[in-house]
Amino acid sequence: MLVGIQTSDDAGVYRISSDLAIVQTLDFITPIVDDPFIFGVIAATNSLSDIWAMGGTPITAMNIVCFPVDTFDMDVLEKVLQGGFDVINKTGVQLIGGHSIDDVELKYGLSVTGTIHPDAIFKNIGLQPDDVILLTKPIGTGTINTAIKAGIANPTHIDECIRPMTTLNNCLHKYPHPEHIHAVTDVTGFGLIGHLSEMMAQTDIVIHIDSQAVPFIPGALEYASMGLLPAGLYRNRDFTASRCTIKESVKRDIADLLFDPQTSGGLLIAVSPENEAQVKEYIAQKAMCTASIAHCRPSSQPHIYVE
Repeated sequence: MLVGIQTSDDAGVYRISSDLAIVQTLDFITPIVDDPFIFGVIAATNSLSDIWAMGGTPITAMNIVCFPVDTFDMDVLEKVLQGGFDVINKTGVQLIGGHSIDDVELKYGLSVTGTIHPDAIFKNIGLQPDDVILLTKPIGTGTINTAIKAGIANPTHIDECIRPMTTLNNCLHKYPHPEHIHAVTDVTGFGLIGHLSEMMAQTDIVIHIDSQAVPFIPGALEYASMGLLPAGLYRNRDFTASRCTIKESVKRDIADLLFDPQTSGGLLIAVSPENEAQVKEYIAQKAMCTASIAHCRPSSQPHIYVE
């Protein structure tokens, strides 16, 4: 086992031979949009993300389905699975089966297996002093989804929210210089601060976030200023409170969204300043954005500062 549960990484990695390892992950979610097909697309995109976050190539997938047979017609399930299959098919991954159960709430996702060279693994730890941290998608899905549930979300903002959730995180796939990449993770339920906190673990480094450089989904700041914040945001903020200091000049809505739980969020990529431009040029082909949102400095007391 090359990567296990010790560092809360995105997927597990197991060595098969000197030049081959398998990457394994499993993820499923409840609906966050009304359209069952789009829900399937989001769930599959989210599940595949962890393989790419490790630097691997996904090769096979299995469906995980919990479906309330007494609540929905079977055509809803068909549309969910078709959405997932469309993503799987586009990425060249082979669907080889799955499992379904009757449940009181709809849930869908994938168990995914990928391959990787043992010397080319991207872990969520490994930050170096002076590293720059890039973000490849805007944040705010949790807050916009809260506005959707409240029935006040602008249709344009809903579309803008769906776009990152259905964008694949394969922007680093087959990057020719894996040694340039010091740490990678995808931003999901723990929010931006929570996942940066995981990256900072086991280091003597502080992370300085430039709050003005963080990209937000259109509408997210507006709904955050109205107090339409998901419960997970408060849990994330409480969990990282001792490891994060936010400067008083940072606007409250921006500060809140840094803890916003994401669904199928972007990648956080740590690189040295001399390799930043090259990595940005490579990921720009597929990433929604290439924002440099933070930098690292050596310190005996690991901490996150938002400025």
